Amino acid sequence: MYKSRYGYTPTAILKPQNDGILPLLQCPRLNHTRYGYLDTKATNSTKYFFALDIRQRADLLPRLMGSIVEAMCFLGPARCSLSVVEGHSNDGTLETLTLLGRHIGKMGGKYHFVSSDIDSLAGDRISKLAQLHNLALQPLPRDSNLAHTSVVFLNDVSICMEDILELIHQRLVQTADMTCGMDWVNLWKDFTFYDVWIARSMNGDSFFEIPSDGNWNSAWNLFWDDPRAHERFNTHRPFQVFACWNGTAVFTANVLEKISFRQSHEDECHQGEPSLFCKDMWYHGMGRIAVVPSVNLEYSDEAGKQIKELKGYVFDWVQKEESEQLIEWEAMPPKRVKCMKNYGEQEWLPWDEGL
Repeated sequence: MYKSRYGYTPTAILKPQNDGILPLLQCPRLNHTRYGYLDTKATNSTKYFFALDIRQRADLLPRLMGSIVEAMCFLGPARCSLSVVEGHSNDGTLETLTLLGRHIGKMGGKYHFVSSDIDSLAGDRISKLAQLHNLALQPLPRDSNLAHTSVVFLNDVSICMEDILELIHQRLVQTADMTCGMDWVNLWKDFTFYDVWIARSMNGDSFFEIPSDGNWNSAWNLFWDDPRAHERFNTHRPFQVFACWNGTAVFTANVLEKISFRQSHEDECHQGEPSLFCKDMWYHGMGRIAVVPSVNLEYSDEAGKQIKELKGYVFDWVQKEESEQLIEWEAMPPKRVKCMKNYGEQEWLPWDEGL
């Protein structure tokens, strides 16, 4: 078994709850009653396609990959595929993920692994990230089953299996095209919503206000100008947005028949590839995009534990539900969406500019 500087990480991935070598984010026992129906044994074709791009994160692999492997086991390995694009790490990430393939195969799952030379830190970052995302999605079979397949695309986040299953569950029960969690970062004294450059509410605005001087002093006043989102966020009920990604997104695979990740056109606002992905979804009539605020993520195990202690685990909020909190979907996007080329250059533009 390969040993990185962080410990025997393949072993920790396969036994994330009881390995004991690494101080992982500890996750609650799974609610089998809520998620049991997701294990559909009627088919051996890919029903859940997990994808991620990752580089230099051996420290996070036991929790992140451990939760993915747990989810695959629960959902039925024969119905799951895992596609990983790695970026030539030198901390043990490459070796660990290479070894993981044989274990996924023994489980009965499908594993696609490639180490890519695409460097998102050099040149046009958005173009490179779009290429990496599309590369991770390349092994997905383009067949008639796409409408019944969920793509689970993860960033390098500390995540529990219940977070993954809740996003899948909410996509299905809400008949959503995409569901996202909430990702956080501890920049100062408190945790702050992180993916503000990407995410847009149904009024077209960012989740919190950033003035032209770029300060984040209003970062804790989320959805200040969107009463419906504000109310549902504070009561931990899913709500519709124009765009999100927020660390992890689950979307219906049939969107890939029409769109892929891309950079902005010349006559289009410069924005991130997830924003453009959501914009293209709306253009093709797939605007049921939602945030699930019971799923709260961070980018390290230590901070992941802190954010879940602060915001709660999925289980904490699910057990308080009396019934599913269904979204009243809006069919039309906002007429204008805030373009934020950078914090100093902000303007309101037609949502479908450049299409």
